[in-house]
Amino acid sequence: MSNAANPYAAPAARVEDVPANAEAEAIRQAHISHEASVKAVGILYYLGGIGVTIAAVTSLAGVREGAISVMVMLLLLALGAGYFFAGWAVRALRPWGRIVGIVLAGFGLLGFPVGTLISAYILYLFLSKKGRTIYSPEYQDVIAATPHVKYKTSILVWIFLALLVALIAFGMLGSFFGK
Repeated sequence: MSNAANPYAAPAARVEDVPANAEAEAIRQAHISHEASVKAVGILYYLGGIGVTIAAVTSLAGVREGAISVMVMLLLLALGAGYFFAGWAVRALRPWGRIVGIVLAGFGLLGFPVGTLISAYILYLFLSKKGRTIYSPEYQDVIAATPHVKYKTSILVWIFLALLVALIAFGMLGSFFGK
């Protein structure tokens, strides 16, 4: 038998399972839960935009002959569009989206007691060290270098969310059928 190399054999190479950029992956893993929380705030802003837009459309149905009613409707439409835009900027981790989020959360502090608690948490998300980090240009490079790193939502969060949605649905059904 000959010890000559087989020219038809598949090439053999030693490949180590080392991430392309271990430092970037470590940074992303350290900040991924904060990033997911900030992106959830963007979803809240989307929902706020939907709510304000629905309020504008329903105010249109109640418009009588008055310039003030039309002005309120236009203001609500502009506010709804602003919330959608803010939601996009926050979820896209645009640096100016952080500023818009801080301003909106500052106004949300006026909604005592629930709005104050939620807005205080949102302010923590934006103003903390991790919040500043995920909006930095360097972190955008980390995201680009680690597209495979994803946030895994806990099963407890999904259960809580399902219970909350069920509670809201039963509340709405009860209000419709309770009349």
